[in-house]
Amino acid sequence: MNESIAEMIDAVFDISCDLVPAGYPFALWDALIQHLPSLQNETCVGVVPLRTASSEAGMLLPKRSKLVLRLTASLAAEYACLTGQPLNIGDHTLQLGSGKLRKIQAYPTLHAHLVIGVDDEVKFLEDVTEQLTGLGIAGKLLCGMRNTLLAPDRAIQGYSLVIHDLKPDDSLRLQYTGLGADRRFGCGIFVPYKVITDLD
Repeated sequence: MNESIAEMIDAVFDISCDLVPAGYPFALWDALIQHLPSLQNETCVGVVPLRTASSEAGMLLPKRSKLVLRLTASLAAEYACLTGQPLNIGDHTLQLGSGKLRKIQAYPTLHAHLVIGVDDEVKFLEDVTEQLTGLGIAGKLLCGMRNTLLAPDRAIQGYSLVIHDLKPDDSLRLQYTGLGADRRFGCGIFVPYKVITDLD
């Protein structure tokens, strides 16, 4: 592992909330930094996308959903201040419960819901390959659907992406660094993915 790459760790929180708006990542980040201002200037910190299901009313959250923050190890000691805090997301409140730290493990197959990139799948994969090469990471790519994350004043676009056949060190490096910008809104964050035939 390259010593210049910051070690990351996941802070995992129980949550209580049935519904969040479709563009929740922006409001969620704003709510988080109100309680933990030190996150504001940490560009490598990310919020793992919530597991949701679309509905006419918004994004439904299944029972036992978790909020996962990917933090630098140096910030790990600060995460506990979020325990029990209410996060106001539009007209909804996401209530945080207890939290715990979870070490990131190496998996051969990783998935990101949205990696920011151009609206051309071939060029997107070429750009990703170049980024991975720069990080010293080797793996096989499977591009999924093009996704758009909408907010009142902006739109973030890219593709879902699976990278498999990763060696352990490469898997950790990819989870530590992510790909592209806006990890605070859930973009470019890689998590374990066991099935590679159902990209969303």
